[in-house]
Amino acid sequence: MTAVPQAAIELAKSFEGFCRVPKNDPVRAYPYICPAGYWTIGYGHLCDPKHPPITEAEGEVYLSNDLQTALAATLRYCPVLTNEPENRLAAIVDFTFNLGAGRLQTSTLRRRINQRDWASAKQELRRWVYGGGRVLPGLVLRRDIEANLLG
Repeated sequence: MTAVPQAAIELAKSFEGFCRVPKNDPVRAYPYICPAGYWTIGYGHLCDPKHPPITEAEGEVYLSNDLQTALAATLRYCPVLTNEPENRLAAIVDFTFNLGAGRLQTSTLRRRINQRDWASAKQELRRWVYGGGRVLPGLVLRRDIEANLLG
């Protein structure tokens, strides 16, 4: 079984952060609505608004499981990545973690990856910068870093 690339873990952690809302609790994170409008907790884990608060250690477990799920979906829809440099896999695992397997499955990005058309795949990645109907600067930066990992 393929392990989640370290670069994907670092990307997810750096862009999601362990969001402690409200800020007055220095230990636990509570559910909050992310910029795209979804209930989230910890490191970008989708949740119910009534989810109990979690510690950072619990957030790490959620992140690990979410990234394993993203890795499995990425390899299912982009099997060519098993024979590509790890950075390419990391970029698409992060994309899948961030936007979901359904978006990868139906995307032109998926076709470009499976064609090994890396220049076009980089362009496709940079199109996925909208959250809640508007361009989010954090997504612009995230997609640029992912595109650079494609080489």
